[in-house]
Amino acid sequence: MSETALRTNFKRNWFTISSLVSKDFKLKYRRSVLGVLWSILNPLLMMCVLVAVFSNVLKFGGDVENFPLYLILGNVLFALMADSTSSAMTSIIDSAPLIKKIRISKVIFPLEKVLFQLVNFAISLIAVIIVMLFFQIAPTASLLALPLLLVFMLLFSAGLGLLLSALAVFFRDVCHLWGVVITAWTYATPLFYPLGILPEWMQSAELFNPMFHYVTYFRSIAMSGTIPDVGENLICLGMAAVTFVIGFIVFKASEKKFILYV
Repeated sequence: MSETALRTNFKRNWFTISSLVSKDFKLKYRRSVLGVLWSILNPLLMMCVLVAVFSNVLKFGGDVENFPLYLILGNVLFALMADSTSSAMTSIIDSAPLIKKIRISKVIFPLEKVLFQLVNFAISLIAVIIVMLFFQIAPTASLLALPLLLVFMLLFSAGLGLLLSALAVFFRDVCHLWGVVITAWTYATPLFYPLGILPEWMQSAELFNPMFHYVTYFRSIAMSGTIPDVGENLICLGMAAVTFVIGFIVFKASEKKFILYV
């Protein structure tokens, strides 16, 4: 394929993706009184509930400095992965009428869901800013590393989304199973509790949890004012790249059969 054809194809696919993101955004907040404000209120309200539970009932809050910020940072980043992979998983099935009618690059659908959740994440960052202002936590230059973290997150989430969307076409049970996996993953990642309360073997196991690395990265640049070293960046990039490559290969190898099963 020539360079001109590649450029034209990219522009066409990008236009389709941006149009789908716009459509999903309008559908999500249609007939909602508060509209976009829910993307800000939801993490704030969840943070308040979790602070009340884990600070007063389970007594975890005292072990972590700026515990409310600790909570909301972990929650909004984990939600980016969980929401994007869950919506990408059913993207091919939900787009079956369109796939059957016109010839279109199928990879667009799961990738669009990931990008749409990135838009929601950007809005939810306003909630993070509100918490930082309330507790008088000044932002530092280390936050300039946030775009790099988002690149890792997008690659990782897109890879999982591609893999899940392909599997869900052939095995609908994947849609139900993934909800269980996300719930278990939520509690297996130190989102609501400090890492130090875990036994040593579980702390070692966290090193193999990609979301532990990404959440810790986010907290480092937002709370500690430090940017993770080169080694940690390579780990985050490696986990994201391997996941994306696996997801893309599985998706492309099976996409020709999608029309037979959707």
